[in-house]
Order: sequence, then structure tokens, then C-alpha cells
Amino acid sequence: MDVILHIGAHRCATTSFQDYMRRNRPLLAEAGTGFWGPYRTRTGLFRGLGESGKASRRALGRVQLNLRGSQRRGMDRLVVSEENMLGAMRVNLRDAALYPDAGLRIVRHAEAFGPALTDLVLNIRALDLYWASVMGFALARGYGLPHRRMLDRIAFAPRSWRDVIAEIACAVPDARLWVLPFETFAGRPEAQLAAVTGRPAPRNDARGWCNRTPRLPQLRAGVIDEVARELPNGDGRWMPFDAVQADALRERYADDLMWLAGGADGLAWLMDDPERKPAGQTLPISDMTRGRRNEQDRRLAGAG
Repeated sequence: MDVILHIGAHRCATTSFQDYMRRNRPLLAEAGTGFWGPYRTRTGLFRGLGESGKASRRALGRVQLNLRGSQRRGMDRLVVSEENMLGAMRVNLRDAALYPDAGLRIVRHAEAFGPALTDLVLNIRALDLYWASVMGFALARGYGLPHRRMLDRIAFAPRSWRDVIAEIACAVPDARLWVLPFETFAGRPEAQLAAVTGRPAPRNDARGWCNRTPRLPQLRAGVIDEVARELPNGDGRWMPFDAVQADALRERYADDLMWLAGGADGLAWLMDDPERKPAGQTLPISDMTRGRRNEQDRRLAGAG
């Protein structure tokens, strides 16, 4: 039985993917795909991983015992989805850094699955939107507004998804690491599952959207008056970064995607949309296509 660890990240439609997997568990089991999600992993299954002595041995034993149970039920592959394997959002906010201990945490969890672990799946998202979603989620749960120094530390810090990916790949060198952009796979858990397993995925209950970040009206209604007055007007998404900070974050994410598209130094694979049809021999002409046809149109438009 192959084990696929879906390690998040947070705020990248991970909860929606887990909800889809739970709702389709019987269909997936018929096709030989098992699923463990937070309902299972957060009831003590991983407690003690990475600790010393008896606690660690018990944790390893629990995971292996559960793995054998999935094998006995005839599963050919097991998808384990738990974003907290990667780290915690509160640690990201505390350190103003993107999963600062990602490599250490992943190696601890990978050891529990042993040689059965074949693949890891990481979701990434544009950094300005990722951090805005984390801060909006935290604000709704009682965290204060971020101060300017914190926003600058996040916006201009050198750490990005590339660093997280490199740490994970070095921590588990014998497993394949797949990277799925939020911009391609958000709201399409069936496409994500098909990309991960290489098999057709059920489309039932594939359009649920869970655990959304509250919009500005919900944020203003859920915080104290002093904080609500500092939030901007409007009913859209709360964006805590100014234009300069947001541009820096977007540029870093563009560099990450370019690095992934160029092969990521052999450390990871950028997953394409499995439902996108490849282009034929003749590419479609669009407004973004320039060249001879564009120049002909210009000359014709200017004639007479």
C-alpha cells in the first residue's frame, strides 16, 4: 500500500479537500483509495511523534497498527491529509515566517510511515493572499491587528515557498514531492485527487467550500469596537498589506513559480491541471499573441 501525505498548507482549500474526501469515502474505498483526515489524526494518532523514549515508540506503533488495518481492508493507496504536519499558523504569525520548522516536522511524521511513504503533496498560494487569509482567520479568533513592523518583516523577508519546498525535499529525499498551486486547484478537490493519485476521481460533493476567511463585514461584527474602527470600509476581503508590501510578496511568489516551472533543482514537481487539454499544432490567437498577424491588423486598421 502506497502512502501519500497531503501536508497542506493552511488556507489553501485544505479543509474543503478533506471534506470532499470524507463525503466520498465509500466510493474511494471501492477504488482502493483509503483516507485519513483530521477526524482521525487529531484524536491522538500522531501524539508523541518526534519525542524521545516511550512516547515516540508508542506513536510509531499506533501509526503502523492503523496502516496494517487499512491494508487488511484492501486499500492500494492511502491519502493522509493533515496540514498541521507542516506547522501551525500561530507559529507563522509569531515568527513572521513561513513554516520555519517545516523540515523537522515533516521528517518526524515521515518516519512513522516508513518505506510505505511514496509521495508528499504541498499546496501553495500567492503570498499576499496567503498571509491575508491567515491574519483574517486569526483576527476572527481573537488575535489583534498586525502592526507595521510585523507586516514589513513578512513582506520583505527572504523566506518563501521555495525554502519550504527545499526543506521538505531534503527531509524526505526518497519520496516524490508534488506542488499544487491554489490558483489552479482551489475549489476543485476532484482535480486535486486525480492529480495526486493519477486515477479518475468522483465528482460528488466536489463544490463545497469550507472554513472560508471571514470578509470585512463578518470581521467587523466579530471583534471589539476599537479593532472594528481600524478595519477598512467595504464588504470584500481584508488586505492588511499596503501596495509596496503586496508587490514584494507577489514578486517573490512569481519567482517561486518560475523556479518550480524550471524544474525546482530536481527537488519537486509542479503539478499541472489534469483536466486541461494540451494545445494542438496550431495555437489559438488571442489578445496576448503578437507577431505578423498583429502587424497585418495594424496596417489594415490604418488604411484609408
